[in-house]
Amino acid sequence: MILIIDDNEDIRFTLKEMCEFCEWPSIEASNGKEGITLFRKLDPDLVLVDFHMPEWDGLKTVKAIRNENKHIPIIVLTVDDRQDIANSFLEAGATDFAMKPIKAPDLISRIKLNMKYAKLSNTDKDIYVDKGINKETRKSIKHFLYHQKQPVTINDIQAQLPIAYQTVHRYLHHMAEKGEIEVISDYGSRGRPKNKYQLL
Repeated sequence: MILIIDDNEDIRFTLKEMCEFCEWPSIEASNGKEGITLFRKLDPDLVLVDFHMPEWDGLKTVKAIRNENKHIPIIVLTVDDRQDIANSFLEAGATDFAMKPIKAPDLISRIKLNMKYAKLSNTDKDIYVDKGINKETRKSIKHFLYHQKQPVTINDIQAQLPIAYQTVHRYLHHMAEKGEIEVISDYGSRGRPKNKYQLL
């Protein structure tokens, strides 16, 4: 999953389309503060962040992301090619740069390279959040929940993701214990209550 942080709606649209073309799930934030909130909620694999943004600029955003995660690839999007700017971002924790206007082949190759490098540098401890919990499966469930406007059942999740019912149940239980999701008991007209789930 790729987190796109840019205050320009047209650029976010372009980046999202590019991600869809490459079959990378993506989420968008229009500023650094919103980006950090989504980062904490959804634990993306890579971040694309604009340099010039109101309120939180790219430099402050990169520092905040790096404080949360020491290893995630962060690619800065900028029109400014000055070396001192590049040095500031590298010191803050950025891993790469892409110049605007965006050239899709260049940015796609940079994303692929950064993701490949991140996978190679991950240890087995990073792949599993807890015993029996796969990081990628957990991310796919969180990503699905993020895009739902209403709380959903296990059947709703299982119908959309290639994951067995029992597996979805186990992951939701794990995420509820971690305080990442809310469990809502829906008391229908009769029978046992049906649990529904939503991301906090």
